[in-house]
Amino acid sequence: MAATFSLGAYAQHSDATTSSLVKAEHEFTESAVKNGIKSAYTSFSSNKALAFRPNPVSAKSYYANQPNDKNITFTPDYGKVSRSGDWGFITGAYTVDGIEKTYGQFLSVWKANFGKWEMVLDLETTHNKPLHPVTEKFIEPIDYYKPVLDGPKQIAAKKEIILTTEKTLDAMLKSYGVGAFGGFLSPDARVIFPGYEPVIGKDKIVAFYNSLISKISFKTTQADRAAGGDLAYTYGIATVDYRTDLRESFNYVFIYERQANHNWNLIQQIYTPAER
Repeated sequence: MAATFSLGAYAQHSDATTSSLVKAEHEFTESAVKNGIKSAYTSFSSNKALAFRPNPVSAKSYYANQPNDKNITFTPDYGKVSRSGDWGFITGAYTVDGIEKTYGQFLSVWKANFGKWEMVLDLETTHNKPLHPVTEKFIEPIDYYKPVLDGPKQIAAKKEIILTTEKTLDAMLKSYGVGAFGGFLSPDARVIFPGYEPVIGKDKIVAFYNSLISKISFKTTQADRAAGGDLAYTYGIATVDYRTDLRESFNYVFIYERQANHNWNLIQQIYTPAER
């Protein structure tokens, strides 16, 4: 009894570090393999969590009606937690070991709730068997900072800055084409796009977009900004016109990071096909 209580007490424990979030992600994977994916999402998701399957739905409601498969494994390789410790993100590879193996990438956003990490957003997208290994990169916050006086008006104003940043990105893309992404990407940014392994690095991402896409536009559904003022995320619908004259809609989640010059740059993007 004592051993069982001790294990439960530390499951998903948040101490404002990226290592604690990585541990929560590994615990989620262990739960999925041992107890089934339905059980893992039910146990680790916030009551308000959204899973993009393919469009955003309640994670708990969705998995309540899914089979409890035990053949899915997740391998996180990149993540970061805000300096305020209130939320962070993890991304990496996943594998479904069925009749034929399915490979892909995931991104999950987690929030701390009374000292415990809870998943609030989850996306997955598939690609062929990976040919290139990805180096793990888990970045710890540089310090701890959480303002104590932010009220609803201050929070709304800070959120509006992120929404304005994304509107500016959308306008620049309309005016100057996909090359305009270059002004909004961090040097080590990452992109996850259906059918492709992760694209890592600003120059590689701009070249990837230029080779594939003629036009892209975004309609933001929601944005959130960490209390520490260093990280933010958005999600919504992206409309992509390919260079092959085809058009497709995607759900997306973007992770932004505030730079030393106070600009907000993209450090992680993921797209998954949307269903109309």
